[in-house]
Amino acid sequence: MHPPESGFSESERDTLYAILRARRDMRHFLPDPVDSQVLARLLAAAHLAPSVGLMRPWRFVRITDRALRRAIHALVEEERVRTAEALGERSDEFMRLKVEGILECGEVLVAALADGREKHVFGRRTMPEMDLASVACAIQNMWLAARAEGIGMGWVSLFDPAALRTLLRMPEGSRPVAVLCLGHVREFYARPMLERENWAQRADLDKLVFTDYWDDCTTQEKPA
Repeated sequence: MHPPESGFSESERDTLYAILRARRDMRHFLPDPVDSQVLARLLAAAHLAPSVGLMRPWRFVRITDRALRRAIHALVEEERVRTAEALGERSDEFMRLKVEGILECGEVLVAALADGREKHVFGRRTMPEMDLASVACAIQNMWLAARAEGIGMGWVSLFDPAALRTLLRMPEGSRPVAVLCLGHVREFYARPMLERENWAQRADLDKLVFTDYWDDCTTQEKPA
């Protein structure tokens, strides 16, 4: 039996893969505002993401108050210093990296995990973290849509979740997952920034895909 047609042309399929390859975690932004209709499309793209049990656990807080944006930046800076201290011998190298563009970008959104998770058991009884995975899928949708729109996006995770939750007056039980910087950029990085800065290199796919058993597992024998 032949599989059903995808409904997309070869050029459309190629475009999708080109967007996947061109997506970058951006840190350098121009101050120009993001068009409101573009932002609406990006949020709609996020809301098209799959979610366990169709629970739609994502919430987005748009930060329009400049003072609040500066306060979020201060939380990130505090954690940046703590992270540098934890890195030991790589601390100086880390401090030279640009890890966010909160004050420069056109829009700041905080992506969060909603309260009320306990009532959603479908898909979470043995894998309770699947609601967090659903939020990550929404963020990825927005990231790819932003790249297609020519808008840069950066995911910032350097912050104390409890402190950010308090700052944004989020309800108990909710959790901020990401500070998202969106905006126009002079150019997209040709390679991921951390590769360009020699912080880390992307692993080869053939080292991450196994058949039947975990290839580098040395503690268990494979059955005969």
